[in-house]
Amino acid sequence: MAAPSAEQQNGQSDESDLQSPISTNDEDSETGLGDGALPVYLVDLIEKEIGVDLKSLKKVSALLEKLTAENKLLEEQVLTVSSSVPLRVSAALSAAEESRVSLEGLLQRERVLSNTLIQHLQGAQSWADSLGRTLEQLDNTEKHMKYLQCLSRIEELSDSIQQCLITNSIWEAVVAVGSMARLDVGLKQSGCSHLQAFLRETLCFWHKIIKDRLAGDFEELLIQLHWPFISPPTQSLSTPANAQELHSQLELLVAQLLSLQTSDDLISEKPTSVSRVGLPPTTPLSLPVQIMLLPLSKRFRYHFTGNRQTNSLNKPEWFLTQVLMWMGNSSNFMEEKIQPILDRNGANVNAKVELCRGLLTLAQEKLALDAPRLLYDDSLFCHLVDEILQFERELRTTHSYPSTLPGVLHVLLEEVVLQKWLTVERKMAIEKVDAMLSAEGAWSSQYKDISDMDELKAPDCAETFMTLLLVITDRYRALPCPRAQLRFLALQRELVDDFRIRLTQVMKEESRNPLGARYCAILNAANYISTVLGDWGDNVFFLQLQQSAVALGEEELLGPLGVTESGRLASLEGSLFEGLLGLLERLRGDMLGRLLEAVMRDVQKKAQPYCRDRWLSLPSQCDQATMSLSSLACPLMLCLRDHLLQLQQMLCLPLFQMGWQDLAERLDLFLYQNVILYNHFNEGGAAQLQFDMTRNLFPLFGHYCKRPENFFKHVKEACIILCLNVGSALLLRDVLRQAEEDEEEPGTPEGKQLSPMSALNELGVYRLAPCDVLILLNLRASWPGK
Repeated sequence: MAAPSAEQQNGQSDESDLQSPISTNDEDSETGLGDGALPVYLVDLIEKEIGVDLKSLKKVSALLEKLTAENKLLEEQVLTVSSSVPLRVSAALSAAEESRVSLEGLLQRERVLSNTLIQHLQGAQSWADSLGRTLEQLDNTEKHMKYLQCLSRIEELSDSIQQCLITNSIWEAVVAVGSMARLDVGLKQSGCSHLQAFLRETLCFWHKIIKDRLAGDFEELLIQLHWPFISPPTQSLSTPANAQELHSQLELLVAQLLSLQTSDDLISEKPTSVSRVGLPPTTPLSLPVQIMLLPLSKRFRYHFTGNRQTNSLNKPEWFLTQVLMWMGNSSNFMEEKIQPILDRNGANVNAKVELCRGLLTLAQEKLALDAPRLLYDDSLFCHLVDEILQFERELRTTHSYPSTLPGVLHVLLEEVVLQKWLTVERKMAIEKVDAMLSAEGAWSSQYKDISDMDELKAPDCAETFMTLLLVITDRYRALPCPRAQLRFLALQRELVDDFRIRLTQVMKEESRNPLGARYCAILNAANYISTVLGDWGDNVFFLQLQQSAVALGEEELLGPLGVTESGRLASLEGSLFEGLLGLLERLRGDMLGRLLEAVMRDVQKKAQPYCRDRWLSLPSQCDQATMSLSSLACPLMLCLRDHLLQLQQMLCLPLFQMGWQDLAERLDLFLYQNVILYNHFNEGGAAQLQFDMTRNLFPLFGHYCKRPENFFKHVKEACIILCLNVGSALLLRDVLRQAEEDEEEPGTPEGKQLSPMSALNELGVYRLAPCDVLILLNLRASWPGK
């Protein structure tokens, strides 16, 4: 090998010069390059700046100068930063020291000011105590002055009222009494009990005098106006000569009585508590109406209290009807004479409603006394409830009494009365159910001869039972308490479940003859009740009860519900009748299943000869002039036709629709398994089977739908396979067998041949699987070579 040239030696020496200062880097020493090897970044730099050309070594000196300058610049920057940091730190420390000194100065000033303030307060405490005592004396003096001013005002108003009464200035006296009443209202929170008592006594004294005088004048005027109207008012033949004067007096007296309303309310006010009738607290009646009610109240107590013959417990309609008559007889007078006066005086009162309120009070008190006395006589109690409900309906409809005001139904919400009502409803409902189930025509429909009205074919007992529930709903619908309504709803659910149990018991007795008329009537009854309850679940009234039940948390009605169930009921997705509907649906499904099983047993019995027909030896279609129904299939078709007609006549339309569809599916499986899969078929046998099915069996169900063959998919598709011509059958069998081999060999490439499902779909076969089709192909007897 030749010795290296001088240039090469110089290049190596230059490279060693470059290596020595750079290889001493900490980074290089950490990488473990102690064996003299150049770092990678240095090799890249040399290749980039110098390359492999030896003539470029002259650039080494310039590169060295450049690196030296950069190194020096970096050293200067490091020294500059190192020198500036101590200066910034020292400046920050100086600022912190100044802040500390300033803070200590402020704290010292705060301590001095605090001590000075404490000394000042200690010195001024005696002055403050003295000033407080003085101010307290001034407050007491001011209270005494106001107390004396109130006394003076009371005496002044009392003297004014006395002077007005002497001079017969009634209006001024009424105004003074109103001022005294307002003063009474203002003193309620004062705590001056003796002053209040004195003022109230004075107010009562003058109020009674003025009220008695005005009431006497008002009663005399009402007599001249023929009040009260005991009988329906009649049109006078001629207008009284002093009609205008009477009207002026009426307006004046009503206005004066209205001005006494405040004082009258104060005097007659009672502590707020639940009344005996259970009514919510209401505002007092208008004073003119109170006076107008006095003669009516006297008449009511005269006739309907004590030992009078009209006061009869078994005739509550007497006093209730009387109250309604008084309301009707007085309505025109109140609307035409009294209401305009009230409007002109700014009284926000409806005269007709006020009179009805007063008369209702009489009825409520009477009912509250009579209801507890009838708790032990079911007949009289039921009569009382009926009359109260009828009275409430007429009150709200005929007399337009506002729904926001209580009527007489609150009497029925007393716990003892309400519990008795529920007990009687349950007792009488059960008695009626017992009677209707034992009646002679309980299981026959009263509309059986009217086809348009007998779509549900509900037996008389089921329809009567739902009518009974509807009557109960109408009775408790108007109750103003949702919790009481929910208790009646719970009773209805209990009665429905009891009736379902009774249906189940009767069904078990009739289960030996599921094709009988009574069995079908029971099935129709279950379906009818389920349909009606489903409609009730969407009714606005029951939806409102559902919301109330969720809001009140009625566990007795709803049962223990989770968050999901409560949410469903609150969002109106569920229904209060869901549990009952589920039980009725189960009963209906079981009964319909037993009915169809009985039909299928009869059909299967008639079909046995047809299942054993000589399908292998039947003549081909070309050998017969015309195709006709197989003689062995005639009993089967006749039996099936009779049962379909029987079911159509005895079952309601929804049940019949479900029944014939289920029957078709059962028959489809039976024929497929017991006729088709059980036999082998030649060409004539397959054609005969297809003719029997498509031209005879399917049309039996064609009366009830447009495409009955869709309910016989197994039979229809099996006939397609059995009636394929030989070539198509051979091709289909090869495709199916090849598909089976491909499944056994997973490595076989796909997509080269027609898939078996595609081949079957082209023939109109969708339900049968490829393996089932292979079985059917093997049942064919007409193969080449056989």
